[in-house]
This record gives sequence, C-alpha cells and structure tokens, in this order.
Amino acid sequence: MANEINVSEEIQKLRKLYKESKTSGTFNAIVYGDIGTGKTHILKTCRQPVLVHSFDPGGTKTIRDEIETGSVIADTRYENEDAKSPSAFSSWEKEFDRLRRTKFFESIGTFVIDSATTWSDAMMNEILRKNGRQGTIPQIQDYLVQQNTVRDTIKAFTNLPCDCILTGHISLDKDEVSGRMHSSIMIAGKSAIKMPLLFDEIYVAVSKQTAKGVEYKLITRNDGVYKARTRLGKGDIFETYEEPNIKALLKKSGLPSDDKPLIK
Repeated sequence: MANEINVSEEIQKLRKLYKESKTSGTFNAIVYGDIGTGKTHILKTCRQPVLVHSFDPGGTKTIRDEIETGSVIADTRYENEDAKSPSAFSSWEKEFDRLRRTKFFESIGTFVIDSATTWSDAMMNEILRKNGRQGTIPQIQDYLVQQNTVRDTIKAFTNLPCDCILTGHISLDKDEVSGRMHSSIMIAGKSAIKMPLLFDEIYVAVSKQTAKGVEYKLITRNDGVYKARTRLGKGDIFETYEEPNIKALLKKSGLPSDDKPLIK
C-alpha cells in the first residue's frame, strides 16, 4: 500500500539520530549537599575544560589552582547580587544565550552553575524587578513565573553538547506524619521538587570525620534520608556511596571520560 513505511529504514533513521545527538554521550547531574562537603572541589574531577558560572560569593576559592592552570574557567561576575538593584540573572541569561549561539559549549568538557540556590535567588530578584517590586517579599504568582523559568532554562542547560552540573545547598526537613527526615535541594517553592525531574543524575555530597581525617562521599541512591538517583549507574554499576570522582563514575557507566583540548 502507498501509505506503508519501510520499518527497517525507520529504525535505522532513529538509531542514526540517537548516535548523532549532541547529548547522547554527555552527563548531567545535580550535586547538592551541606557546606564543606566538597561540592565545588568535585569539579576538579570533571571532564576538562570546566566552565563555572559562580553565583556563590567566594565559591571558587577551593579551585584557584585549577583556575590558574586553565583547566577551570571561572566567571564570577554573578556573585555579588543586590536584591534592591538586581542584575546578576539578567546578565547571566544574556551570556548563557550568547555562548549557546556561538557554539562555545562544544569546546567545553563540563559546564557548571554554582549554585542552584543562589542562582534561583538571583532569578527571583529579576522577576521582582521586572514587576517593579525589587527587594520585596515574593508573592504566589512570582513563584509560578520562577517555576516556568527554571523549567525552560534547565531544559536548555541539559541539552548542551557538554557535561552539565548544577550544584546546590541542602535542605533537611521532617515529615510531619512519619517523623522521618528527608533531604531536598534548597530552592524556594515547588521548583525543589520539579527541577530534579529534569536531570539524569541526583547526587548528595556528604562528609564525615574519621580516624584518618575527613572522608568525602557521593550518595547516588536514595537511602531513606538523602534523596538521590542514578540512571547511569543502573543495576549494580554504582555503589550507594561512591568516591566523589565524576570521571571515575563516567568510566564505570561506559560514557566517555576524556578531556577536550585546553585552549591556552
């Protein structure tokens, strides 16, 4: 019949599209945790070069050596935000769009936004500014705008042709019914629930004092308190508690872990 299709050809087309997708061999993750758990330090283990857009004041001090050698490129102009005269998110949005248009991310190994908590705060500041209410308390409609902006921006972020990591601070809350503690990324409103759905990997950075010193780990699976998830570590590829090394996790999962050429 005239409207019949060649099933074999259609399957081959779909396989070709998948293989040629710019994101088929990339990695995206939320890495969140308490202060001092190595969230920023872990960027040393990512595929290089690493581009960091920092919204946390002083957040890049632990990777100064890597910045000096050029393996990490840090853009810190978004760190000093004034809620009464906001500009960080608007400036960042323009820069993000410019880098996407010019295909800059094709030369980057890993792109990092540090951190989701201060990034989303800057976003809310901009929403309030556009409505002529900068420096005031957000209203319900402001959070709805923020949710939509987070959704659209993160979709663009995770579709870049490089690895993408969003760091974040942790919020520990108690369930009023069961009395159990549970974690979430520290972002106001329902974005804390909806945003993780847009990522493949959700890791929690933790640390503890041992006889040998401070031990750092990444939680890759939900352990009852900490909410984590892995798609790359399906089955038993990843342990629940892994060493905080992104390249090592990429190798375990079968994804490429090679750096891209550094531009001096």
